[in-house]
This record gives sequence, C-alpha cells and structure tokens, in this order.
Amino acid sequence: MLDYATLKVIWWLLVGVLLVGFAIMDGHDMGVGTLLPFVGRSDVERRVVINTVGPHWDGNQVWFITAGGAIFAAWPVVYATAFSGFYWAMMAVLWALFFRPVGFDYRSKIHNATWRSSWDWGLFVGGAVPPLIFGVAFGNLLQGVPFQFDQYLVSSYTGTFWQLLNPFALLAGVVSSAMITMHGGTYLALRTEGAIQRRAVKGALVAAAVMVPAFLAAGLWLRIGGIQGFVITSAIEPGALADPLAKTVARDALGWWLNYQRQPLLWLLPALGAVAPLLAMGLLAARRTGLAFVASSLAIAGVIGTAGAAMFPFVMPSSSMPNASLTVWDSTSSHLTLGLMFWATVIFMPLIIFYTGWAYRVMRGKVTVARIQADEHGAY
Repeated sequence: MLDYATLKVIWWLLVGVLLVGFAIMDGHDMGVGTLLPFVGRSDVERRVVINTVGPHWDGNQVWFITAGGAIFAAWPVVYATAFSGFYWAMMAVLWALFFRPVGFDYRSKIHNATWRSSWDWGLFVGGAVPPLIFGVAFGNLLQGVPFQFDQYLVSSYTGTFWQLLNPFALLAGVVSSAMITMHGGTYLALRTEGAIQRRAVKGALVAAAVMVPAFLAAGLWLRIGGIQGFVITSAIEPGALADPLAKTVARDALGWWLNYQRQPLLWLLPALGAVAPLLAMGLLAARRTGLAFVASSLAIAGVIGTAGAAMFPFVMPSSSMPNASLTVWDSTSSHLTLGLMFWATVIFMPLIIFYTGWAYRVMRGKVTVARIQADEHGAY
C-alpha cells in the first residue's frame, strides 16, 4: 500500500479532478439552463435547448455527488466544518437543484404556456444559482472562513451568512457564473444550429468577455488588495495522524503566491484560465464549436487549478483561528480508508469515463427543430 503522506497528496489531486470534472460535465448542463430563457424564443426552440442536455444531465450530476462523497470520505473534518459554516449557502444550492429533475421531467408534459414558462425559469434558477454560490464559497476560502475548534476538535462557525456575501467573494461568484455560462453556451453551439446556435454563440461570447476581466481582477485583488494568504510556520509531518491543532499558521500577504514562486510552471494554470476563454471566443466566432468546447473545458481546469495551486496545502483556512486551518496533512481520513478508496477509484473511474464517453457518442449530433417536432412524445 502507498504510504500515508503520498495518499494524502493523491487524494488532494483526485478531489481536484472530481471538482474539475463536475464543473465541465454538470457545468455545461447548468450553463444551458442559465441560457435557456434567452436562447430559446419559442416553445419548440426551448425544447431544442432542453433536449441537448436532457439525456445526460442526471448522469453528469453524478460528478457532483461523487465529489461530495469523496470529500466526506477523504476529508471528513473539512466536510463537517464546511457544511456547518456554509449551511444556508449549501441549502440554497440544494433548493435550486430541486428544479432540475422536476423541470426536465414535467416541463413538456402539459401543453400550457404558463406551465412551461414557469418550468423554464425554474431550470434557469437550477442552472444559475449553484455556480454563483460555489464561486462565492471559493472566494471565502481564499479569504479564510471564520471557524474554530475547541479542545475536543468540535468546530464552530463564528461568522454569519451575510458575511459570506462580501465584495471579493461576490467577484469570485461572477467568475464562476460567467465561466459556467460560457461553457453552456459553447455546448449549445456544438449541439444546435441556425438561430439557436447564433444566440448561444452570442451568449457564450458575452459570458467569456465578463469572465476574463473578472478572473484577472480577482487575481489582482489577491495580490495588492490587502487579502492575506496563509502559511504554515511550524514543522510539517506529512505522515502523521490528522490533528488540525498540531501546527502553527500565520497570515502573510504573499501566502497565496508562494507556491507560484517555488514552482514557476504553476503559472501555466492562471494563464490557461485567462487565455483559453479568449481562444474559445475565437473558435466560436469561426464556428469551430468542437474545439471551442475543448478550450472552454481547459479554461475551467485553469481557473479551478489556479485556486487549488495557490492554496495548497490548505483546504479550508480559518480567519478567526489560523492554527485551526484545515490542510491536506491534518484533515484526512485514516491511512486504510484513503488506501481502499484509492484502489476503488483506480478500478471504477475508468469505467465511469468509458460509459460516459460511450453515452455521448451514441447520442451525438445536432438537435434540431425538425427533430423535436417529429418526436413529440419521445423528446423532452
């Protein structure tokens, strides 16, 4: 079996891969939902939009469930602390997600304009709210979350819900929301044609034009805006048993930039986050929609990777009790748990990727108005 310290790093990478996979796979579903009321001008056009993601959305949401399960199993203290501090935010995500299954299933069951319009806006809420809240959560992680531990390692959140809605966190929410909307528009451009495709391209271009300056502004704010990062100042024992209080942590203005100074190759991640959306814009304008979707996916990997690389080894830093900050080294499950999960992932992850790829291949092609009208009962 791999040693404990190596497994801790591997699971940090695997959780990152799951988050990126969720943002790419379920993200384009959410982006499509965000654009639905604006890209589809008539009932049949909106049915075209819905049917681009209808066969896959529930399978894609498995990435979200798997990421949550992996955090629970690999980082139980992080899971418990995050759901305590972000309780109402996570409930808002859950409530928004409720609109997706019922919206997809029931929207076209009744031929009533009011009924269908209501579900269209429900799908919009289910697509637009989660990316915004996830971005706000990441913005708060970069600033530190106000929580602390008592002597029994019971965590308590010392802030309020409204503290989460601070200016920097809202800017991070804009980055996330625009990124997912761009991705959804790119996917729509790939799967549709004609007027719907033109509107999808326009929506993706507008979203990308918002995302890039917002992403750069967030980085500049972290660098010169007075937001301090976190640095472990005591000796680190990577193979030790988890104990979040067995270290000392200091705030440092350069805290989130130290990894980039030590490993200059990491700068490729923020470069990818800034350049890939511009590349996607150019490819969309040229109607190279397949390559544009790849570029949009790379942009997502770059943005999430930028935050992960900056924060490593921190997972959930504490602003009110820095020594209680949760890191890769001291917030994980046991050696045995991480090892068993690792081998389960090695076996089952390729199967999941293979099945997902097969499903998309079988159901590939353009979704058109004529196709929806000819399949009135089979389509969503």
